[in-house]
Amino acid sequence: MPNTQSAKKRLRQSEKLRLRNRATRSNMRSTLRNVREAVKEGDTDKMQAAFRLAVKKLDKAASKNIIHRNAAARTKSRLSKLVKAAGCKA
Repeated sequence: MPNTQSAKKRLRQSEKLRLRNRATRSNMRSTLRNVREAVKEGDTDKMQAAFRLAVKKLDKAASKNIIHRNAAARTKSRLSKLVKAAGCKA
């Protein structure tokens, strides 16, 4: 447990940040799952909309250092490949 005032404040701040990062990461993962499900269903409109949203979420997470920017780029590339293979222009 923190003893000083500044350490107590830092603990409060890091807890808030951890929860915010966790929510963002969870939301991002859900969006990625939605893209993969749309690909399985074969619905091109849903697939395209989900892909665009996923790219947005990945970029946002990368800009906030929740995930590494190269990891975001790699994930976008893999999703794009998946969507294109399903017959939809990404």
